[in-house]
Amino acid sequence: MLQPEWIMGLVGGLIIGAAGALYLLGNGRIMGASGILGGLVDGSGMASASERLAFLAGLVALPAVAALIWGAPDTHLTGDWIVLIAAGLLVGIGTRLANGCTSGHGVCGISRFSMRGIVATVFYILAGGLSVMLFKHVLGVI
Repeated sequence: MLQPEWIMGLVGGLIIGAAGALYLLGNGRIMGASGILGGLVDGSGMASASERLAFLAGLVALPAVAALIWGAPDTHLTGDWIVLIAAGLLVGIGTRLANGCTSGHGVCGISRFSMRGIVATVFYILAGGLSVMLFKHVLGVI
């Protein structure tokens, strides 16, 4: 029998995939969270600002509502704010360098057989593995 964590991961993946497909069908654009946020930050997406803000609000609000209903999962998240800020900055830099994030390249890119999405996904998975090796096993900060 599958452990509950695997089932929740499967359900979450199905929801993210369905959301990506609906976003593409409804808007004709890829559901890349970093691009949606980046368009607001750099001003290039102001024509669709309300749509972008609604997407980002849902991205934050729905997990919060789910946590209230079903309880928050045990994430083993570090309490070290410096590590959290550094991690956020590294992810932000990586998404800018890759011209996209896991939702744009990984979910939407791979499902469309985009070579750019496949290559970016391979590289960010490798970078994530190397980061864990460095920060956890070498430096011991996570």
